Order: sequence, then C-alpha cells, then structure tokens
Amino acid sequence: MTTPLPDPPTAAPRRLHAVRALWLALTGRVARLAAAAHQAWRRSLQVRVVTITLVASSLLVGGFAYLIADKITSILLENAETDVRLRLSNGSEYAAKQFNLYSQPQEAQLQNTIDGTVNYLAGGDPTQTSGVVVAITADNFAEFIEPRTTPDVPVGAVIGDELRATVASGKVAHQIRTGSLGGERTKYLVYGSPVPTKFGQVELYYLVPLARQDATAADARATVVATGVALVLLLGLLAALVTRLVVTPVRVAARTAQRLSAGLLDQRMVVSGEDDLALLAASFNQMATNLQRQILRLEEMSRLQRRFTSDVSHELRTPLTTVRMAADLIFAERDEFDPAVARSAELLQAELDRFEELLTDLLEISRFDAGFAVLDSEPTDLVPVVHRVTERLAGLAERVGVTIELDLPATPVIAEVDPRRVERVLRNLVGNAVEHGEAKPVRITLGQDQSAVAITVRDHGVGLKPGEEKLVFNRFWRADPSRARQTGGTGLGLSISLEDARLHGGWLEAWGAPGQGAQFRLTLPARAGDRLTTSPLRLVPADATVPFGGPRDGGLPAIGPAGGVAALTTSPADSADSADSADSADSAEHAEARP
Repeated sequence: MTTPLPDPPTAAPRRLHAVRALWLALTGRVARLAAAAHQAWRRSLQVRVVTITLVASSLLVGGFAYLIADKITSILLENAETDVRLRLSNGSEYAAKQFNLYSQPQEAQLQNTIDGTVNYLAGGDPTQTSGVVVAITADNFAEFIEPRTTPDVPVGAVIGDELRATVASGKVAHQIRTGSLGGERTKYLVYGSPVPTKFGQVELYYLVPLARQDATAADARATVVATGVALVLLLGLLAALVTRLVVTPVRVAARTAQRLSAGLLDQRMVVSGEDDLALLAASFNQMATNLQRQILRLEEMSRLQRRFTSDVSHELRTPLTTVRMAADLIFAERDEFDPAVARSAELLQAELDRFEELLTDLLEISRFDAGFAVLDSEPTDLVPVVHRVTERLAGLAERVGVTIELDLPATPVIAEVDPRRVERVLRNLVGNAVEHGEAKPVRITLGQDQSAVAITVRDHGVGLKPGEEKLVFNRFWRADPSRARQTGGTGLGLSISLEDARLHGGWLEAWGAPGQGAQFRLTLPARAGDRLTTSPLRLVPADATVPFGGPRDGGLPAIGPAGGVAALTTSPADSADSADSADSADSAEHAEARP
C-alpha cells in the first residue's frame, strides 16, 4: 500500500488565488452588466415603460393565475371529498346491517361476513381501476376480528394514529396523507367512520388516491402559467410597440434639436398624419423657423453693430487727428493765454487723451467681436514684463499714495505668451488696483508650476460687494460712479483683459470682499495651446478673513454683517486651490458661475 504524497506547500495558496481571481472576474462581469442595465434604464424611456409594464403585468397575471389554480385544486378536492363521503355513508349503513346479525365478536361467521362486506364495498367501483382501498378494522376486538382491506395492502402507514383515535371515539374524520401501499408513494384522501353493531363498534375506512386530481390540477396550473406568460409577453410587446410610436418622434425631435443647437438652422422634422405627434412635429418646425429667423436677425444686428463700431472708430480717427494737432498747438502755447484759457487747454488735452484711448479700445473690442484677434506667442520672461508695468504706473501710484510691492521669483519665469497682450492685461489690473487701493499697498505676485504661470494683483481698498464680481468684466461697468478717478479709464479695460486671457487659453478671475479689498488672478498655460487644470497661486489671498471669524475649513464662506465674500472664476473648478489652501473663502470661487 502506497501513501499519497502531500500537496506542495504552494498548492493551497495557488488554489485560493485562482478562486479569488474567478470571483473577482465574476463580480466584475456582474457589475458591468448592472451598470449597463442602469444606464439603459436611465437613458431609454422605452426600456422603462416596457420594464414597468412587464413587472406590473407579471404581478397581476401571477396573482390571477395563483387564484385560478388554487380554485381549481379546491374544486377537485371538494368533488373527491363529496364522493368519498357518499360512499362512506352508504358503506356504513350496509356494513351495520350485515354486522347486526351477530351479537358476539367471537362468532365464527363474523370474520367471513367482514371479508364479504369489504369485497362488496370495494366492488362498488365499476371500473376497478380507481385504486380506492376499503378497510374494516376493530381495534376494540383485535383478539377476535382481523382487519381486512380490499385490495390486500398494508394501510397502517396511511391511516394515522390521530385519525384512528378520532374514529374509534365514534366520530367521522378524514385526513390527507402521503404514503406507499405496496407501490409508489401517493397522496391519499382517507375517510373513516364508526360502524355500530350489537357487540360494539368497528371502523370503516376509504382510502382514495388523489393522483388523478393532482395531475388535473398540475395540468390546469401549467395551462394557466403558460397563458399568463404568453399574456405578459404580449403586453410587453404591445407596450414596446406603443412606446416606440411615441418615443420615435421624440428621438427625432431630440436629434433635430441637437443639430439646431450645433448651428444647422435648416433642420426640420418630417410631418406625417394629423394626430398629436404630427401636431408636435409641426409645432417644432414652426418653433425652429421662428428661432432661425430670430437668430439670423440677431446675427445681422450684431454684425451691423460690430460694423458700426468699427466704422465709427475708424472714421473718428481722421477728425481726431486734426483736433489732436490743433489741441497740441494750443496746449504748447498755453502759458501765453489767460489762466482760464490755459486751464481749458489742459482739460482739452486730457479729454483728448482719454478719447484716443477709448477709440483704441473700441477698435480692439471690434477685432475680438469679429474674430480677427491674432495671438503672437513667443517664449517670454514675465519678470521684466511685471517690472515694466510697475515702472509705467509708478507715477500714478505716487500721486495717490499707493506703494506697489512685488513678490517675484529670483529665476526667470518663461511662458509662451503674447507679451504685448499680457502687458496690457497687467497694466489694466495694476491700474485698477492703484485707483481703488485707498492709499494702501498693492501687491503683485508671480508664480509658476510645470504647466502654468499665474500673476495675482492684490489691493486693500473697499473691495467688491456680493454680485459685483459678476459685473467687473462687463463693458463700461463701474463699481461706483461717484468714486474719484485719477486716470479717467474707458470702462473697457477689464473686458479687453478677459478677451486677452481667453485668447491665450487662460483664466482671468476676480475675488473681493467689502472692506478687505480685491484680488485678480491671471493664469496662463506655460506652453501655447495647452489646457489649464490648476493655477500655481490661490485666488483668495491668505490675509483674507472669514466673516464671523470662523476657521478656514475649506467650506463655503459664511455671510456676515460685512456683506460676505464675492468671488468669480472664468475657468473650471481649481482643485489645487482647495487642496493647497484649505481656505473657506477660497472655495467660494468654485461656487460662482463663469462669465
């Protein structure tokens, strides 16, 4: 005898690993199927209607099928019980007449009479194929009378003790039991009745097999189930067809609407028939026609408006040049005029400067509107750009008592940008910060990472009220017309700056809070054409305080007596800001809509 070698030590872990891999594959497949079903449920109205119809009809038909099958089974059982009770009543009367001829259970002819009575009662079945078993027992006289059954089979396994005791007490009783009478196990309906005699009581039993009733009930259930399944499938098919008639025009309308939104304004639905769906298609086509007409009218008006702005700006150049030459001559000779005339010459020169700036900005806006703005990108060090902007605005900052602070890296910050446009954006941002700085320092910060560069301009003036962050980039908008201005801006600076940032594929964002000043952040991709995802610098400054003095836990800012915090971004939500700063006020920039 050889002893089998044990499995190698690595066999069990390998089997466990294989089982785990199989389980993971199975659960993954189930998860994919569930996800596909969930997606079909969410996206398809037809799938939802057909599924709901199938489920509802299955429950309804299943309930009716159960009730019908149960009723058929009950009727068959009642018929069998009625037949057995009739046989039992007649048999009890016949047996009583036969046994009343004897006064003692030990009489010699009594056993023969019992055998003949059992055979006679069993012979009452004309076909002799029903399988009915008749039995007579005498538990009280077991030493004198032997039990007899026709046919001769052991009935002790079918006649229960409880039934036997009830019949022995003088009552008619019945039960349904499953047992074997020398063959296959069969369900029997067992009825027992006492038979009174002169010498005492004997018991008469009828054992009726219910195989035929069970077979009939099973056939009825199968028929009902098959009919129910066919009905449910028919209802599902009908629901699918009806839903398709309704969903198909809706899908066509959806596709047509998508084409219209994509700019294909000549798309229309096919109108067939005169029903409600045809009315829907006709109304949709009428709506599309009206929209097309309105959009074309608005496009024409916009084109004419842009043309008017451009033409007016160009046409004003010639008279402006003439007026500028005359004004320069008058301004140069102002010292020889009366003081009032000299002051008028100075005002004329200042307003002409502002008028010329306005014309320049209008021409730039018209180029953006017409889509003619071109980006001349080149690798540029932004540190000198910041220095040039600061030096140019140093005189204005000195006049209003504002100190410009710089926080610049010691190394060059190189990015592929249009230096002229970036310098113009910074000039607008820093100029606005100096104008509204309330004689407090303005801080310019430059930062970079592998994919982007950012510049923030922070002032500590009156700040922005809630809602104003949505308006600062609008054309000709001013926060407070009553504020004194030093440079007389055109009202188009931030609008042009926003277009310059978008032309670079970057973001121009604003934050402000009453009494805490404002901060603007310009974020540009380090390489031209790249898509921005984060910014190297935070939008909400680190020195900003949360209203009510709450902790900076990264949640939405509370609204306090000061009026709350306002923030606006023109970019997607910046996850790096939230992760790096954990600043509750900073998270407000993601809660506002982009302009």
